[in-house]
Amino acid sequence: MGKKLKIVIACGGTGGHIFPGLATGYEMVERGHDVTLWMAGKDIEHDAVKDWPGEIVTIPSEGFQFGLSLRSVGTLYKLFRAYRLSLAPMRKINPDVVLAMGSYASFGPVKAAKKLKIPYVLHESNLLPGRAVSLLARQASTVAVSFEKSRFYLKHGQIEKTGMPLRQALQRASDRPSRKRGADDPLRILVMGGSRGSKALNETVPVAIVAAIAKGINIEVEHIAGLQNSEAVEEIYAAAGVQANVHHCVQHMEEIYPKIDLAICRSGAATCAELSAFALPALLIPYPTAIRDHQMGNARVLQDFSAADVVAQSDLTASWLRDYLIRVVEQPERLERMSVAMKKRAQPNAGSRLADLLEKVAGP
Repeated sequence: MGKKLKIVIACGGTGGHIFPGLATGYEMVERGHDVTLWMAGKDIEHDAVKDWPGEIVTIPSEGFQFGLSLRSVGTLYKLFRAYRLSLAPMRKINPDVVLAMGSYASFGPVKAAKKLKIPYVLHESNLLPGRAVSLLARQASTVAVSFEKSRFYLKHGQIEKTGMPLRQALQRASDRPSRKRGADDPLRILVMGGSRGSKALNETVPVAIVAAIAKGINIEVEHIAGLQNSEAVEEIYAAAGVQANVHHCVQHMEEIYPKIDLAICRSGAATCAELSAFALPALLIPYPTAIRDHQMGNARVLQDFSAADVVAQSDLTASWLRDYLIRVVEQPERLERMSVAMKKRAQPNAGSRLADLLEKVAGP
């Protein structure tokens, strides 16, 4: 290792930004560097970073709003305030480089770094860049991406594909041999609708699974329903005698993924990276109101790679999904091909590559 570096990682906001930022942070700490996490003051952050061994700076921030409204004016004020509040701690830390994982939580620390002439690296996890990355990319030292085709949507001369860093527990679990489903084994399905659950998936998927079982299909379920609908979901499965574990949330997905044959889920960047790591075939149902429809973009990449199937939420019905599940069971060799294709999409050294990039930008 060269000199000991001081690193700021701005990764507040949502799990899709927090966890890859944390993964990179732990990689840098293992290399002997000093790392400060920069958070946005959201509820989800507290549990995610409670075991972090280093310093944490929290600067309240809020997402981008466009158009002319009182809310958009208020958001601009809060973003400017986040920048002003970021200046003093950024000046005090005086890092060698700042890594921003995207989202509105990047704005304050990146603008402060720019003001203080501190180099910064942006990481874009989705195929289609978010507003923050698009806005801040022009003067970044480098933009790191998870999807190769993201370079077509970014105006920057230095773009590197590092992949999406995964938590160490997930990465270690994904390196173990995957489950091989026997001919008489049940189809084990994972249903998950993102960090806060999905009303659409919670209402449609259990009904479809019950209907498929009524047609003679052997299915077992792990269903992550979120906080709002878990009781109703559990009642549907219980009434039909379906073997199902229904969760509000799961902190240790490394214990769930290896048991699964098929995922029915959204297509956020973190989900796509985890599915790839565990070679897990999926039916992807992109969140329809995601900014810039970025989840559909992510999903289409996996579909084009023959690793996943995609259906728009507006086209998802219980009868369609019932028939889909029947076809999956009748064509086990297709599921195996999807698994092989999904594994080829895995990026097992993403955290290490991103850490290498930070060391490179920080200089000798």
